[in-house]
Amino acid sequence: MNAASADAGGRIDILEMPARHTERAKSAVLNAVVTAGTRLVAVGEMGIIVLSDDNGQTWRQAKVVPTRVTLTNIRFVAGDTGWAVGHSGVVLKTVDSGENWVRQLDGKQAAQIEVASANAAVLKNGEVGARRQRDAQRMVTEGADKPFLDVHFFDEQHGFVIGAYGLVFSTRDGGKTWESLFGQIDNPKNRHLYSIANAGNDLLVTGEQGMLYRVSEAGQRFTAMQSPYPGTLFGALAVPGANTLIFGLRGNAFRSPDQGVTWTKVDFGQAVTLTSGTRLRDGRQVVVDETGRLMLSRDGGLTFAKLTLPKMNAATGVVEAADGSLVLSTQRGAVRIAADALRSEQK
Repeated sequence: MNAASADAGGRIDILEMPARHTERAKSAVLNAVVTAGTRLVAVGEMGIIVLSDDNGQTWRQAKVVPTRVTLTNIRFVAGDTGWAVGHSGVVLKTVDSGENWVRQLDGKQAAQIEVASANAAVLKNGEVGARRQRDAQRMVTEGADKPFLDVHFFDEQHGFVIGAYGLVFSTRDGGKTWESLFGQIDNPKNRHLYSIANAGNDLLVTGEQGMLYRVSEAGQRFTAMQSPYPGTLFGALAVPGANTLIFGLRGNAFRSPDQGVTWTKVDFGQAVTLTSGTRLRDGRQVVVDETGRLMLSRDGGLTFAKLTLPKMNAATGVVEAADGSLVLSTQRGAVRIAADALRSEQK
């Protein structure tokens, strides 16, 4: 143990410890999977990041990951440049398609950034700013204990991250510096923000207790939307014709044909939490749930049918690989569904 890996009480700080290479990585809890060009990259517990260059048939760990905290999500803006986020307010960046990662932000730094923003808000907004100042000081006192849950980049320089207790931070220089957007979002109870998804020309942020925001002007404007559901929404998915699907707890899902003005409930057959979804290259949509069910829509998200596939562990993410196979991140590693098996099932 060294000074960098222990706090004042002698407890090990996994934020400061690099991820270990371990055989357990193949069956680790994975929380998200994405494509980086033709490569697949998945993130999960203990700072584990795994890579596949054969469409999910085999996996290996990234060479360097500078932290051992749980990683919650990952996005690539280009084939080689990507960001991962996770517990302790960590933001990691890669410029070599996931082989090596560097830390750009953590919860301690985020708290100090928010304190500076809150202090400025006091001068501008009086008592409203004073409340934000008190919350910011509490962030410093509590330490790096709040996770980021999703990340989106518009290009290699400009992006933002969201997380627990309404945290939102943005960068305009590729992650070298960050600013807090905490005071720009109508979220007085500081509810958790879970996901960022494309929705037409804008983005859609979903969150706790039905929180729903449209993000426009390249991330400069967050507009609260009327939500059709008071429970937590874990994700959203663009469907053909500028339509949007949102989904979350207990199988609740809703489809909007008019960018969120009106919503219609979509029946998924069971009251099981829907965790993630993706749009396939041919325009169809796939949604997965916490029991490992995989459901496919051929009609723009109006209806979904369960695919009869081998039973899987709880699914946390899904992506289409370069060869047309589906790859899922689950609570026991990555699962690949070959394109041939998928086509056979659809027939």
